[in-house]
This record gives sequence, structure tokens and C-alpha cells, in this order.
Amino acid sequence: MKELKEKIEKNATILPGGVVIVSGFLNHRMDIPLIDRIGKEFYDIFKDVDPTLILTVEASGIGIACLTARYFGVDVLFAKKTQSSNISRTTYSAPVRSFTKGTVTDVRVDKRYLGKNDRVLIIDDFLADGEASAGLIDICRQAGAEVVGVGICIEKGFQPGGKKLREAGINLHSLAILDLDGDGNITVRD
Repeated sequence: MKELKEKIEKNATILPGGVVIVSGFLNHRMDIPLIDRIGKEFYDIFKDVDPTLILTVEASGIGIACLTARYFGVDVLFAKKTQSSNISRTTYSAPVRSFTKGTVTDVRVDKRYLGKNDRVLIIDDFLADGEASAGLIDICRQAGAEVVGVGICIEKGFQPGGKKLREAGINLHSLAILDLDGDGNITVRD
């Protein structure tokens, strides 16, 4: 997506260890017109797979998932990172290692909201090692739901997540794929 790529080239920074900062427009302060166009782009890419539900992980994927879901006319379900009193004790769960935090968290969804008749489109802001997407795919498999695609705003092409998901046969589409040049600077693939 040309507009997203230009925004990354103009505004993104990279920290040591491959952490990419786009918090000024994507996942802290959110450029809603841009994210709405991202939602439309995901719709254009995935409209033929006919999802019945959009799934993401809290928190930074929620806004993107919601603006995507409005084009499909479906609900959003997000996997929670903590057990709380407002979620049933009967959940599907999977461990997910956070690249940016370096921690492992069990993400969970209430069994009442995901089932064998769901055709799930997973939407998230970043793909690094692929742990969040793999965890959500595992949760869908536990529920008997079909994963019809994974849409990612920014994929770090210099990390293995995208390659692993594609090799597993996942219908993965990333709107921008980042690489690092020899000096450690971000480059955006054409």
C-alpha cells in the first residue's frame, strides 16, 4: 500500500534489536483516515475469502481490525492477554511470545464467541517472528474455525515470521514489508 509505505519511510524509526517505531500514526497515536484506508485495502485483498469474523490480539490491533471489519460487515473478536472477571473461565488459549516485550503471555478468547462455523480473518499491526499470528491460528484450530487469511500492516522481512506462515500455507498479505540495509536503516520493499 503506497500511502502506508510513504508514511513509514517518512516517520518510522528503528531501535537496536530491530524494534520499529510507528507509534505516531499506527499503534499509539492513530491516523484514523490512514487506518480506514488500510481497512479498505484489507477488504479489497480478502473480500473473496468471505470471512465471518475478524480476530486480533489486544491492544494495538483492535483499531485496525475494527476499521477493517466495517468493510466486511462482520464482528471483531480480540484475544485478551489477561484473565479478567469479564471473560469466561472456558476459553481457547495459546502462548504468545512478544518480540518487543520479550515475554510470553497466554492469549485467550471466550469459547462462546468462536466456533466451527467461523471463517476467520486475522488482522494485526506487525509481524516479526510470527508468534501472535501463530497463537491466533492455534486458537482458531482449537475452536474448529477456519482461518481464511492473515492481514498484516507491517511485516519485518528481516525476521522469520512471514516466511514461516507462508511455508505453512497461510494466506498471508502484508501491506508493507520492511528490510534492513547494511547500515541498519529501514528500507521498504517495492
